[in-house]
Amino acid sequence: MILRPAFLEDIPALAEMGRSSFCAKFAHLYSTEDLDPFLEQVYSIDGVTSDFNQPNLIYQLAEDETGLIGFCKIARRSSYAEHSDAKRPMGLNQLYTAAGRTGQGIGAALTDWALAEAREHSADAVQLSVYSENYGAQRFYARYGFTKIADIGFWVGNQRDAEFLYELRLDS
Repeated sequence: MILRPAFLEDIPALAEMGRSSFCAKFAHLYSTEDLDPFLEQVYSIDGVTSDFNQPNLIYQLAEDETGLIGFCKIARRSSYAEHSDAKRPMGLNQLYTAAGRTGQGIGAALTDWALAEAREHSADAVQLSVYSENYGAQRFYARYGFTKIADIGFWVGNQRDAEFLYELRLDS
């Protein structure tokens, strides 16, 4: 496995993996009327291109001989900063692995990269949201020392999901 930054030519693969990973885990929670517009906004080529062109966001890919096996997207400035007294929180906005590849160290490698980036950019915390019933992800982040700091919502169409905001304080 190698980690590398994303390039424009990676956008179709990012959109496909984001969509398929999200749907595999969460599609059963939503009506078609809520899910389809959300997927178009977030995981279409246009949606990923829009994020890719945001200077606040950075994508990192994990690849092996089969191609893309995971990615993460971090925000230099967390969109959840108001929930914490951290002065320079960074956001871990997405962390996805290919179907059937969970538990193979891909998420850990990408999380390690994200935390190193946060330290390199002098962040004092890393924040992320996790679905309230995604217990596997909660255990994964707890192993890194992330703790819940707030109850928040995540909207997919007209449906609000209960999410937990997690934060990891970084040593200065």
